[in-house]
Amino acid sequence: MARPDLNLLVTLDVLLAEGSVARAARRLRLSPSAMSRALARLRAATGDPLLVRAGRALVPTPRAVELRDRVGHLVQEAEAVLRPVGRVALDRLARTFTMRSSEGLVETFGPALIARVEREAPGVRLRFVVKPDKDAGPLREGTVDLETGVVGKTTGPELRAQGLFRDRFIGVVRSGHPLSRGRVTPARYAAGKHVAVSRRGLEGGPVDDALRDLGLERNIITIVGGFATAVALARASDLIATVPERHTGMLRVGMHDFPLPVSTPDITVSMMWHPRQDADPAHRWFRELVREICRSNLLESPR
Repeated sequence: MARPDLNLLVTLDVLLAEGSVARAARRLRLSPSAMSRALARLRAATGDPLLVRAGRALVPTPRAVELRDRVGHLVQEAEAVLRPVGRVALDRLARTFTMRSSEGLVETFGPALIARVEREAPGVRLRFVVKPDKDAGPLREGTVDLETGVVGKTTGPELRAQGLFRDRFIGVVRSGHPLSRGRVTPARYAAGKHVAVSRRGLEGGPVDDALRDLGLERNIITIVGGFATAVALARASDLIATVPERHTGMLRVGMHDFPLPVSTPDITVSMMWHPRQDADPAHRWFRELVREICRSNLLESPR
């Protein structure tokens, strides 16, 4: 059996990304006829038409959709293998790293991260942007270098991820709140006025499932999109916020927190990046720095 022409992987990657023979030809600096011949070879190699006519446009077949991420990953890995990797001169590095994180994580870990960057690579600037959703588009497009959060079903399958720390949910109230005194039972906790956190406006979560098993239900007064907002509302009212302990530490200064009276699973906060950044020495330095800062901060601030 003849060995497949691996150069066709690059052609397939570009064709699936562009969805157009003409645009793919321009991107690869080929003539339209040469690109058409390459598409014919790809169809013969895969046994699938890959791109089919729909009106004036071409649309991918189910097989093409299935191959898109796999092919892109293979091409990026091959490029990384053939790209020379050297040590980065941090004292001469001039670059902006954009990091998408929750406000709480930035407040907790940001000062130490900024200080380390300023000391090791004074020409580097950090840009923190809010994380309104789990859309992997900014990482794919390169507008975001690194993202932190919980890896879930909606996380892009091609993204790289590395765990930073484990966290648990706790309750937090203003100083002097009734729940700051005495034992917090499931009934007392559920009966209070709650601010729930959900980007999609949903009321339920693991804590509600645990309470439901006891025949209890939280009295949810309002729903917000982030933990920082929930803590701010709890600080200024009688609302109870349920938030991750570790990366809301700075947000909760001066408030009363308590372990939840029901059992809920811990979460793992990870950093995520696009595989195109794997072999970049500067990006690897930045990832390692974020990991070290999160680890050292947690060692200095035990539960």
